[in-house]
Amino acid sequence: MADNKVEFISIKVSEIAPNPEQPRKFFSEEAQEELTNSIKENGLLQPVVVRPVEGAKVPYMLIAGERRWRSCQAAGLEVIPAKVVEGATEEEAYVLSIAENVNRADMTIMEEAGAYADLKAAGWTPAKIAKQFGKTETHITWRLGLLTLRLEVAEMVDQGQIKNNLAWHIAQLNPANQMVAAMRYVRGDFDSEAEAQHFANGLKMMEQQTSLTNEKAPTAEEQEKQKKAKVKAKDGLSKAEEVLIPLLEELAEKKPEDLAVILGDDLARHLRVVGRLYAKVQMVRNLLSKAQGIQRAMAEEFNKAAVEVQQEAAAAKKADAAAKPEAKAEKPEAKAAGESQSTGEKAAAKPTAKPAARTVTATRAAAAKTTGRRTPGKKSEAAAK
Repeated sequence: MADNKVEFISIKVSEIAPNPEQPRKFFSEEAQEELTNSIKENGLLQPVVVRPVEGAKVPYMLIAGERRWRSCQAAGLEVIPAKVVEGATEEEAYVLSIAENVNRADMTIMEEAGAYADLKAAGWTPAKIAKQFGKTETHITWRLGLLTLRLEVAEMVDQGQIKNNLAWHIAQLNPANQMVAAMRYVRGDFDSEAEAQHFANGLKMMEQQTSLTNEKAPTAEEQEKQKKAKVKAKDGLSKAEEVLIPLLEELAEKKPEDLAVILGDDLARHLRVVGRLYAKVQMVRNLLSKAQGIQRAMAEEFNKAAVEVQQEAAAAKKADAAAKPEAKAEKPEAKAAGESQSTGEKAAAKPTAKPAARTVTATRAAAAKTTGRRTPGKKSEAAAK
């Protein structure tokens, strides 16, 4: 790009066309209006960047400055200053347009990710992209990781409903769980972004594990260990709540000058102890938050499995109901067969009521057996179809 010829000239607004490959897709109407008013008042202070295009209806195509170009149109300007870059390839022009927009606050994170993805598709490595735009390789990799977000969640990210770091954690999930994590965060189910991240990580853990029904039941020894650990943890946290919290609350009510006198030479030691205590509390709080995320994810997985079981039961009930008319349809056949008997046979059967009852029972049993054989056959035919 250093070898390309660059010159500054004035160009008619009508002689410039927007770049269809512009990495930015979202333009704030409010910000656009503010820029239009500024251009009306002061003119265009920063020129747009264009490149000549041979054989096109419009002689120049924008490389950078589409917002300025739009506002110049809205402000009624006919001619504007432009920086013309001759000899720039489409890839070079695209890189320039990304460089123009990538550090702007109004470029959305998904637009940035899409721009990096286009360069990666053109053969650029994350390291090369990072060097070109003054970013870290981790920054580029994280942005590219957002491209696995389903459309609805990506729109939430673009609209600022979901923050960047949480968006990356959600992007690691399958599409169904992405929607679960995003919706629960947006509707305010979590007290902090960290809690939402822990929930997303818990869902990821559930995805990587086998079904809960395949897990082995704990042995009696393991159950006893879990029981003891539960009692010990509860006792420890209860003591902290009963002893430590009241003590800290009491100290918090005192003035610094009073504590300086009360604690005397032990003040420095107590300060170190509280510092260690604070670090441990922060660590345990983080662990408990992660545990809560896993617990919530397990509950979500269990609820999902319960819904699937209910749906399967409903489908089986519907199939059973659909099979019943077939059984009813076979009864008239049995009846017709009975009516085809001779009058003499019917007369012979009349005096003995009990054998007749047996005959009807046997007929019904035969019909039931026939239904039992035919139904699976029809199901297999439907499956074959």
